[in-house]
Amino acid sequence: MHEIFEPGRRIPVIDETEVLVAGGGIAGIAAALAAARNGARVTLVEKEYALGGMATLGLITIFLPLCDGMGQQVVYGIGEELLRLSITYGAEADYPGAWLDGGSAQERRAQRFKVRYNPHMFAMLAEKLLRENGVSILYGSYICAADVQDGRIAHVIVENKSGRGAIKVKNVVDCSGDADVCKLAGEDTYTNPEGNGLANWYYYYTNGEVKLNMFGLADVVPDPEIHMTDPDEVERLASIGEMRFSGVDGIQLSEAVQIAHGKMFDDILKRRATFSDLVPVTVSGIPLVRMSRRLRGRYELSEADVGRKLPDSVGMTGDWCRCGPTYEIPFSALVGGRIRNLIAAGRIISTSDAVWNVTRVIPPSAVSGQAAGTAAAMFSDFDNCSIPALQERLLGQRVKLHMDQKMD
Repeated sequence: MHEIFEPGRRIPVIDETEVLVAGGGIAGIAAALAAARNGARVTLVEKEYALGGMATLGLITIFLPLCDGMGQQVVYGIGEELLRLSITYGAEADYPGAWLDGGSAQERRAQRFKVRYNPHMFAMLAEKLLRENGVSILYGSYICAADVQDGRIAHVIVENKSGRGAIKVKNVVDCSGDADVCKLAGEDTYTNPEGNGLANWYYYYTNGEVKLNMFGLADVVPDPEIHMTDPDEVERLASIGEMRFSGVDGIQLSEAVQIAHGKMFDDILKRRATFSDLVPVTVSGIPLVRMSRRLRGRYELSEADVGRKLPDSVGMTGDWCRCGPTYEIPFSALVGGRIRNLIAAGRIISTSDAVWNVTRVIPPSAVSGQAAGTAAAMFSDFDNCSIPALQERLLGQRVKLHMDQKMD
């Protein structure tokens, strides 16, 4: 490949912060909020111009279960706070009355603690919440480099309309969804060899109603026998094309989005043949990438850890598509072995391929985000931090660490 040489240049230091959160999806929201509430000066860098990532701009508007499917809540803390926030002005569907309105144990076993919310209201409410807690949000900014000195990130380089600028940091929380900062800083990462399938969810208006079309999935279609998914919904969610894409190749990602747009357009025209007044209202504003690149951490959470009590647990999650299994999320799955002031959260934490599908969704992303943000506010070196002190702080924030832990 032909190459050119880019001369070195001076980059101004445009800001200084104690905790820089890379990415404003659910994990980033939780991390920034937790770090700010624990006394840190926080800057959140987001490449889009709204918060929420896949959960808002991507229109994947299902706040998946906070429970284990057996009537027991496992996600508390900021995870539960964000679910309640998302439906402040009403739920779009699947209102969890058994959980929010004092249902019986039997009713909770029959209804999972999940909800569908409006993405635009959620994004604005999340922004308002972070601003009220003193988080500085830098929109429209890509993180393009990391200045690493002696095993620590000293500066994060961002690029936006103002050009390139450096932000001096104490700690960095990578909530990019693609382990971008981990990769740029030289931390060990792993890229999903299976890639992602095409999808492009959209809202449409017809017959006096606005409806959501869950047009395609970006991962394996769930089996209704084990995933508690309606068979008609499975057929409707089936992949919309043969192409698979990694999510971390710029040219390939652009092509995938264009193909998905074309298939979505064809689907809209097909529906208009039956419903002449049908018009699209909102379409996914970002690529629907589910599993791309993740951290290779000190510990890899795997299926062998189902129901296992882990000594460095910083939170819990259930399995969104199966009833029963629960996982404790260990601190050692959030940190690597090379960069001492870098911690990961969200869908990029260190897991096996099978468990990646469990930890990539909203509730565990909020759990790992809260843990990472809290740790980033408390410590300056993740190689030498006190796990008991972190766990005590998280317990004070209503985080469930172990299944045998009683909650109020």
